[in-house]
Amino acid sequence: MDYLVRLAQVHEDFRKAELQALADLSGTEMDFRDYSQYSPHCIVRLAHEDAARNLVSRSILSQGIYELWGDGSTYDELHQDIRRRTVDSWTKYRSSSFKFEVQAYQGKRSMAELQDLIQDFLYLGFEGPIDLKNPDQTFCIFEDCDWGIKTPKRLYFGRLIAHSSRSVIDTYTLKKRKYLSTTSMDTELALVTANLTHAAPGKLFYDPFVGTGSFLIASAHFGACTMGSDIDGRAVRGKNGRNILTNFQQYDLTDVYLDSFLADLTNSPLRSTNRFLDGIICDPPYGVREGLKVLGSKDGSGKEVRYLNGQPAHLQDDYLPPKRPYSFDAMLDDILGFAAETLVPGGRLGLWMPTANEGEGELEVPRHPCLEVVSICVQGFNKCMCARVHFFQDLLRRRHDVLIGD
Repeated sequence: MDYLVRLAQVHEDFRKAELQALADLSGTEMDFRDYSQYSPHCIVRLAHEDAARNLVSRSILSQGIYELWGDGSTYDELHQDIRRRTVDSWTKYRSSSFKFEVQAYQGKRSMAELQDLIQDFLYLGFEGPIDLKNPDQTFCIFEDCDWGIKTPKRLYFGRLIAHSSRSVIDTYTLKKRKYLSTTSMDTELALVTANLTHAAPGKLFYDPFVGTGSFLIASAHFGACTMGSDIDGRAVRGKNGRNILTNFQQYDLTDVYLDSFLADLTNSPLRSTNRFLDGIICDPPYGVREGLKVLGSKDGSGKEVRYLNGQPAHLQDDYLPPKRPYSFDAMLDDILGFAAETLVPGGRLGLWMPTANEGEGELEVPRHPCLEVVSICVQGFNKCMCARVHFFQDLLRRRHDVLIGD
């Protein structure tokens, strides 16, 4: 059966990848029949209605999914296609309460025009009451127009199956969050990244550059247990009584927050031969607003215990450990190596990184023999710079071959 996904016309490079990730997470077989980053209408083929509902129930970049009853380039073609596809289904909804909606992308209709459009669907024979607040069935006419041209270039008609989770963006908006920094990740992108990394109940997610916990909050929303670390103890401890924990308290998510601690990837207490992480999700410092540093000193000194007011300095709350410069390439190698060591089979790594736009020396895709690149999404900043987020999946068989000397 074909279904229409009504997408949000934002972060276009992430939308298809999010749908595919959610299909993979729910074990749903999905085939993209029609998709364009320039249109909010996507046609997918799914086995049944429950699969459609599961697909978009936690989607952030879609608005809803509809059973596709017909499409065409004109209204005559649309009505013909509806009769061809669904005439046998009309009787199932004959006595149901219902309402009609019209969604015009890059277009506008007057109230009189909307009424005339809806009247043209009288042949469906619905006899139930019209209910604009809580109908049994919602039917929608979709018009896809070019900017400034009133006549639609494509038309769709569908029956609503389910709305998405896009409304939760306002719940977690940074405007209302109590503990923030200049580098806190945008709420919408944090939630999308959590979806692409398969955050879900029963999973353990870790952010090694936790900051104020934006990725942990997003992962926790989808039910994952979370923990984080950061080289900057000030970020972990917070200020004025506000910290990562108070953010979790704000959203009543403390039951899935384990803790955060001071560490970096080159000095992490989590390094182990045992694979225990279901997801790693991070936005490392780029050296623009936050410089690349690791624990230690340039010459290797400073390892001796120092005392302040008779107490070891490193045990005091306001202690700031020494740091040394850290190259971007070394950081990528460490992140991928850490993921290969700690991700469970099928676990995912979501890694944000900066890159120049095309023609400005674009960075190569980072690689590791034990990790498979499943998707790459781009968020543009300006003409020169953008951010790419790479999603990797653990390859258990490949890891075994590498370990025994492939």
